[in-house]
Amino acid sequence: MRARLTLLVAAVSVLTLVAFLVPLALLVRTVAADRATVRATADAQSLVTVVGTADVATIRLTVEQLATESERPLTVFLPDGTVLGAPAPRTAAVALAERGQSLTAESGRGREVVIAVQGRPDGTGVIRTEVPPAELTAGVTRSWLALALLGVLLVLIGLAVADRLARTLVRPIGELSAVSHRLANAELDARVTPAGPPELREVAGALNHLAGRIQVLLVQEREEVADLSHRLRTPLTALRLEAESLRDPEDAARVTAAVDGLERAVTGLIRQARWRVPTAGAASADAAAVVAERVAFWSVLAEDTGRAVTLDLAPGPLPVGVPADELAAAVDALLGNVFAHTPDGTAFAVRLVAEADRVALTVADEGPGMPPGTIDRGASTAGSTGLGLDIARRAAQASGGRLVLRAAPSGGAEVRLELGPPRS
Repeated sequence: MRARLTLLVAAVSVLTLVAFLVPLALLVRTVAADRATVRATADAQSLVTVVGTADVATIRLTVEQLATESERPLTVFLPDGTVLGAPAPRTAAVALAERGQSLTAESGRGREVVIAVQGRPDGTGVIRTEVPPAELTAGVTRSWLALALLGVLLVLIGLAVADRLARTLVRPIGELSAVSHRLANAELDARVTPAGPPELREVAGALNHLAGRIQVLLVQEREEVADLSHRLRTPLTALRLEAESLRDPEDAARVTAAVDGLERAVTGLIRQARWRVPTAGAASADAAAVVAERVAFWSVLAEDTGRAVTLDLAPGPLPVGVPADELAAAVDALLGNVFAHTPDGTAFAVRLVAEADRVALTVADEGPGMPPGTIDRGASTAGSTGLGLDIARRAAQASGGRLVLRAAPSGGAEVRLELGPPRS
């Protein structure tokens, strides 16, 4: 926009200067030619009295002196055919002057000035002089150069003024763009200072109002999520009492541990929804410890359902750029899908390895498989909510990694969760 405004002003300035300077340059040339012609005419007219009254010798002497002083050729044609001064042809202009008509005519060697001198007893004499082209254009080149420099200077001044005006327009627009990008990056406290023309100030005010409204809506949404999550505490308390009343101590301990884990997840959800602020340092977790803990939890259910579990976990610590609770939720989502979408007795394998710049977690089962392209949030072909794989995908992207879904060598589904290192 700034460049276009500057180009527009430059085009208008150039057109205006051309419309003004071209006629002025032509006028300068005309004035210079007329000035030289007037001087030549004055020199020739100074001989009129001498040519009209003096004898031939006096006329010759006067013509030679004046030609030397003016450095211009002068010729006198007397009625008896005598030619005095610089040799010159008897042109058509001279013939007209012999009839009593003084005039100025253009010739091949410049401009010809002829003056008819009447009053001689033997007829009409003619005084002729020529103005060469160099004298006709004397000073024109210098004047044109001055006009050209003036035009360039005016264009440069116009461009400087246009650039300054354009900056006053573009700077508020750039600030609006920067704030909109910050808002898109979830920096909801970003605000723009209204500046510039009234229209831009109005847009800035509208953007600030929109940002404030987004904050209000997000706070309301988080409060609703927190309230909904808080309601789960009542059935969790009842479930905990039921677990404690089980007669088998092992079953009671297992169910109680599951309730504790669910309660921690609900508490984390409430805390994340209500107090969503940036962490003091870079988010990180030990992938080896988190994966080992969650696999141990799911191994109990795998044993109850007759599923063989193959573990290949690299020794820790393996730091990744994901909070521990989010990583645990992602691992639970991957392992939970195995139990939810494969029949009992289906074996699965969990493998955690450290690669060059990331940590890769692979969960592969021997079930019927899962078609690729089903990692859409809220979409599922198996009757679930469709959020499990999306949770894992977002955890991977938060650390700079990715989630890959493909067919396992055994024919089942294989999900590869790639996690990046903690960000400094």
